[in-house]
Amino acid sequence: MAVQLWAVALVVLASLVGAFGPILLKKASARRLSKLSSLATNYHLFGGVALYAAGTLLFIPALKGGDLSVLYPFVSLSYIWVSLLSVRFLGEKMNKLKWLGIAMIILGVSFIGIGSN
Repeated sequence: MAVQLWAVALVVLASLVGAFGPILLKKASARRLSKLSSLATNYHLFGGVALYAAGTLLFIPALKGGDLSVLYPFVSLSYIWVSLLSVRFLGEKMNKLKWLGIAMIILGVSFIGIGSN
């Protein structure tokens, strides 16, 4: 089955939406989580779980547009999104090894895409 461009775009969007989940979960972890009342009012926690779920729900229709063996590696782009978003929203720092890791992820996903033709 040929992979359709809309399916790739939807998987990339799903990975981006899903990548906001860990950012909010990290913010949720700053609050005390030992009491039920603190869990019920931890909106970052609910938001993080909801974004993970939204990313998954976006991924499901994309599966109609191509082979899973080609589309699923695009989910690894979420590691890139999380790295970049953590710099922006959490004030984390990037170093050369992290940038090398991002380059390797992009290279690997590219090889899979090229190999599917």
